[in-house]
Amino acid sequence: MTAHHRDRPDTVVVGAGLAGLACALDLGRAGRRVALLEASDAVGGRMRTDRRDGFLLDRGFQVFNTSYPQVRRRLDLRRLRLRPFTPGLVVPTPTGPVRLADPTRRPRWAGSLLPGRVLPARDLAALAALSARDTLLPAGYVKGRPDGSTAAALSRAGVSSVTVDRILRPFLSGVFLEDRLETSARFFHLVWRSMIRGTLCLPADGIGAVPAQLAQDLPDGVLRLETPVTGITPSGVLLADGGELPAATVVVATDATAAARLLPGLPVPDGRTVTTYYHAAPRTPLAEPTLVVDDTGGVLNSCVLTEVTRTYAPPGTALVSTSVLGPDRPGGGGTVLRRLAELYATDTGDWQQVGVRTVEGALPAMQPPWPLSRTTRFAPGRYVCGDHRATGSVQGALASGTRAAREVLADLGG
Repeated sequence: MTAHHRDRPDTVVVGAGLAGLACALDLGRAGRRVALLEASDAVGGRMRTDRRDGFLLDRGFQVFNTSYPQVRRRLDLRRLRLRPFTPGLVVPTPTGPVRLADPTRRPRWAGSLLPGRVLPARDLAALAALSARDTLLPAGYVKGRPDGSTAAALSRAGVSSVTVDRILRPFLSGVFLEDRLETSARFFHLVWRSMIRGTLCLPADGIGAVPAQLAQDLPDGVLRLETPVTGITPSGVLLADGGELPAATVVVATDATAAARLLPGLPVPDGRTVTTYYHAAPRTPLAEPTLVVDDTGGVLNSCVLTEVTRTYAPPGTALVSTSVLGPDRPGGGGTVLRRLAELYATDTGDWQQVGVRTVEGALPAMQPPWPLSRTTRFAPGRYVCGDHRATGSVQGALASGTRAAREVLADLGG
């Protein structure tokens, strides 16, 4: 919600993404006078949904995981009207599509996990043992493991390079937005744990419904949209219109690039960029809400979003989301469309591209050793939070914002 309330705040939070929303909510509940400043016209940061001609176009392919502790603590999942993905994936092969899923949730797919049918018995046993450890052991044990790359962790677990290259690398490349599996093994184990313990979903109103619900709990006058901040001053923040908003405490809750600009000297990781193409099709190419991964690397993954929830497109139309690493390139849409014809084994000649979304810095590059959490303190009265200060996930962003509020209150003695 927006308002014209202009009482002087004692804390300014810059950026109304998930981290900024969590921080502002906790500070407000603790009695602080907070101003949450957002440069754009809505909350959410990289977690936004655009509406165009009856389509819901998320800014990049995103999924919502119900198992995250911060999600369970902060959100009313029923109000989000969540619709689940299949707990598995489809991998096209020269002999036909292979379906892999959790057999406890999709018993009819259990046949694909018979030893030797898709994966060797040794790899099935290795993945089962890895999954059991990550799921059943306390999260603290998972977090406390020595760090290394995901590729090294899979090798240590006994998973063969063939299974990694055919199945796991294509799938995890879409999770980490990098195809070398150099991402922190600590983060991999936590992600693997969360996917097994939770359900991957989409809200009926698009992924932007998640930050929108958080914003509804802000008191009147806290959120100020279309209020860019151009600098941090000794006494507060400098606004794009030339004015200054004084505040004893400033929390920078922007993406990593903007945070480094506002707080010179702040070390930030590189970012991963992803581009998502949205195509409208007159009929669904896959009548199930299942992620399709590409072991050739032509695309990261693809999904018929309208099989997850019909609300993403006008009636009688299927909406297909397909992601690739990096920015949109000349001719990229045509290349993707040709690959989709192969992946779905269908004619895509009558498909129409209805949107392209490139998200720069969609995830931080979480190379080992990667700290799963770090202090938000930058200087006296100055703090910084976001997924680049924790993990590249909804949980990481919310947890970092929570920590920022906690550290602000601790430093103020409240």
